This record gives sequence, structure tokens and C-alpha cells, in this order.
Amino acid sequence: MLLVASILFYAWGGVSYTSLLIISITINFIAGKLIAKNLENPKGRIYLTLGIIINLGLLGLFKYGNFIVQNINILFESTGISFSITDPGILLPIGISFYTFQALSYLIDVFKRRTPVQNKFVDLALYISLFPQLIAGPIVRYNDIAEQLAVRNNNRANFVSGIERFVIGLAKKVLIANQMALLADTAFTIAPDSLSTFIAWLGIIAYSLQIYFDFSGYSDMAIGLGRMFGFKFLENFNFPYIAKSIREFWRRWHISLSNWFRDYLYIPLGGNRKGNHRTYVNLLIVFFVTGIWHGASWNFVAWGMIHGLFMILEKLGLDRLLEKLWKPAQHIYTVFIVMMAWVLFRADDFNHAWGYFRALFSSRSTDLNYDVLDIFLNNEIYFIAAIAVLSSTRIWVIVYEKVKTMLSNHEKLIILSKGSWLFLVVIFIAGVMIMATNYLVVNSYNPFIYFRF
Repeated sequence: MLLVASILFYAWGGVSYTSLLIISITINFIAGKLIAKNLENPKGRIYLTLGIIINLGLLGLFKYGNFIVQNINILFESTGISFSITDPGILLPIGISFYTFQALSYLIDVFKRRTPVQNKFVDLALYISLFPQLIAGPIVRYNDIAEQLAVRNNNRANFVSGIERFVIGLAKKVLIANQMALLADTAFTIAPDSLSTFIAWLGIIAYSLQIYFDFSGYSDMAIGLGRMFGFKFLENFNFPYIAKSIREFWRRWHISLSNWFRDYLYIPLGGNRKGNHRTYVNLLIVFFVTGIWHGASWNFVAWGMIHGLFMILEKLGLDRLLEKLWKPAQHIYTVFIVMMAWVLFRADDFNHAWGYFRALFSSRSTDLNYDVLDIFLNNEIYFIAAIAVLSSTRIWVIVYEKVKTMLSNHEKLIILSKGSWLFLVVIFIAGVMIMATNYLVVNSYNPFIYFRF
């Protein structure tokens, strides 16, 4: 039933590429069986290699086909060759980056004997296509849910907890990310030469909040939906904006992707076991691939390489210097580097990004964009921005733990507080759900940034 629901869910977003998802599932089921059958002889490695080539080939064709053709034509033009290749106009299948990486991890883990092969087609198909995390992550490892595919703990507590987590994720997406997107998209739509410094900074701050609450909101919804069906997905975000270094940022940001690249690319390349120079090369390779994974554009590559460069600088000694600084200064350093890299991530091309950087540091008058200030600077935006900034820290967790500690020494208060807490949770979740639904109905603006990935 879950498999049928997942296929229908995917078909609703684009029927034409549902067949590609089914073909991918079938190929990986067969490849997994062949790998498992030949683990004791060289054929196992051959079948793994074929499986990797087919998966990456499909991803390369559908995600990077247009990009490759465009760059070949640019190369021809720059060398004076008049010949050009017609743009194939390939549409990007939604979620292909996520389900391809999940399939690859399954094949590699079977070959490495980290997990037994899945003999039931329906179970493997459900793993690859499970709808809560199919189109926006997190990237779920087969080994983490192999047992859950066969036996799950479906109970009221899990279902209620799943509803709470889903609604929190929905609120992050609809009530925070979408509202920040209005300001961010406006700032990045204005021609860079006509962009005031104040609006440029508001735009990149808004985008930094948008992308965090969008990504983490979808992860929360996926984790909540999974929990409602008895699945336990690993956490994907851990307050990345409180990081004190770029290295720590990547331990907190999109954890499932970071761990995937660590285990299936960085460590196989040698990790940090082959000397410093090889470690730096491995880091650059990983962040190059991380950038291109996010989208078929050189902007994404540059974004990834900036993070890779600062990871290397921190390994070279910047981390020791940072540790001597006041902690808020460490946070400011990290957030500043992350925000500057987000400019490349969000801009349409390098010219746009360069123009946006000039606007950030040029002290241009707000008179250039007075109409934008008039539209966006209101009490609603102030309130949402304040909630967003506070919620990107551990403030609510700290407050909750403090209250819990205070009550722990008073038995009567604990009994009273449990009932009050449950009542407040119900009111809060219901209220947030009503607000989010109202925003979705009233406001037509609901950007889905994962189309680029």
C-alpha cells in the first residue's frame, strides 16, 4: 500500500518520469541480487561497477545533459568552431538526486557486506521511492531502515509524535521560509546596479533564513510522516547557524548528504589517511561534487569550492586561531562565510553574483529601493524574522530543558505540568496547522527550490 501511494505521489508531480523511477528501482534490484550472488568472485565488483555507471549515467543524462551541451557549445564558440549541438531540452526529473544516491548506497553496502541483499522487490522499491523523503530528502541509508521495511512499530505514540513533527516542519516551510523568500526573491530580482546596500543585506539574510527553514522544514515533514508510518529516519539538521567553524557547519547542515559524501567518496578516496596534501585534494574533490550535486551550474561548483577552501584553511591552522577568539566572533565568522557563499548559490550566474557582492559592499543609498522597504518593512515581517533568528538557535531547547529541570524537584508540579503541557501542545499544534493552512490558501506564493537540485 505504501509503495502504491509513493508511486502515485511521484506520478502526481510528473507522470512522464515515473517510468524512470520504476526503471531505476528494477535495475538496482537486479544489480543488488547479482552483486550478492558473486561476492566471492571478481564478478561482484563488475556488477557493482555496472550498477554505479548506470545510476550515475541516468543522473548525468537527465540532470546534466543540458549543462554539458551548453558548455560544449561555449567551448566550440570560444575556439572559433562554427558547429554547435542543439539544446536537448531535457526536463529534470524531480528527486532524481535523492533516490539515485539512496540506490547507490544500497549497492555499495551490499558489496561491502554492510547489509544483506533485499530479496523482496516490493521492499527495495519502497526504500527507493518512499514518498515522505522521495523528493526533498533526507537521504536515507538502506542499512538504517532495512529492518523497518519488514517490521515497524506502528502505535499511537509514534503517530501523534509524527503529526507534531510534520506540523512543525510545515510551519517552518510555510510560515517562515515562504515569507523570507518574498524578500529574498525581490532582492535577487532587482538588477544589481540598481540594488541598494541595505536591501542587498536584507536579501541575503532573508535567503539564508529561507533556505535553512525550507530544507529543515521538509526534513521535519519527512521525519514526521515516516514516524506516522512506523519508520525512524535520522535527523538531517542540527542548528547549523550556531556553528563556530565551517567544519562544524557541515556536521550540522544537511547531515545525511554530508555523511553520504564522507562514507562513499571522501573515505574511499583515502580520507585523511594519506598525508596532508592528499587530504586537501580529497576535500576539494568532495566539495566540487557537493556543489555540482546541488545543480547543473558553475555557480554551485563555486559555492562548493568556497566551502572546501575554508575547510582546508581551517585544517592548515585557521581552526586554532578561531579557538582563541571570543565565541560570538567565531559564530560571526562562520555565518559570514556561509552567507557570502549563499550569494553564489542563489544568483543566476557569475555576473549576477559579482554585481550582488558589489551592492553588499558599496554603501548605496536606500533611495534606490524605497518601494521595497515600503512593501516589506512591516510588523509581520519583523515578527517572522525575529522568530526565524531565535529558532535557528537552541533557545527554545534551552528554555524547555530549564523548565523541565525546575519542575523535576516538585512531584505535584510535575503531575500538574504534564496535563498542562499536553493541553498546550495540542493548542499549539492545532493553531500552527490552521495558520499554515490559511497561508497556503490565501497566498499563492509557495516556491519549491528543490527543482534546481
